[in-house]
Amino acid sequence: MANREPVLAPVPIADLRPTQMTVGYREVAEKRRRWRDYDDDKRAAFLGAHMVPTLLGPKKHHYVIDHHHLSRALLEEGVESVLVTVVADLHHLDKDAFWTVCDHKSWVHPYDAEGVRAGFKDIPKAMVDLADDPYRSLAGELRRAGGFAKDTTPFSEFLWADYLRRHVKAKRIENDFSAALEEAMALAKASETSYLPGWCGPTA
Repeated sequence: MANREPVLAPVPIADLRPTQMTVGYREVAEKRRRWRDYDDDKRAAFLGAHMVPTLLGPKKHHYVIDHHHLSRALLEEGVESVLVTVVADLHHLDKDAFWTVCDHKSWVHPYDAEGVRAGFKDIPKAMVDLADDPYRSLAGELRRAGGFAKDTTPFSEFLWADYLRRHVKAKRIENDFSAALEEAMALAKASETSYLPGWCGPTA
């Protein structure tokens, strides 16, 4: 794998390609709210400190491997470009080989809003086309509330989302997010979730 090299020229967010199919829209909205609270100086410092990690893929497209929520939020807030860090240059590969490498390196998460694995061809080609997965929002809020710790496992919050999808009713998330979070917190402290990344164990 190549060393990370910052790309000094900004890359338009509209040109960035996702490596996943969904984001949590509630989480995107929260990142938008925080962005609107920043003044111009803080926004500039934030963008300088949050370069987006990408793979240089076929036709030299930049494929995002982290910060999908941030990229979508900035796009919705009218930010045109971000600085990126190229994690690996794979532009010489054809598309099939590229996705195979991504799959083996855990650089892609081709699961739809129902948690079902799809084909690589079904991954959106633009941030604006990412679908909403409410369980990803619930998992993100659960982590921020201390339900589990931030972890280096790729797509760790999607693993939690998949677990929550099987135990928390979608209607509860839609109708009473606070109650859904309370239920998720209880589940997160149970021993049966100890296999999940960032598990913090029971509270007592």
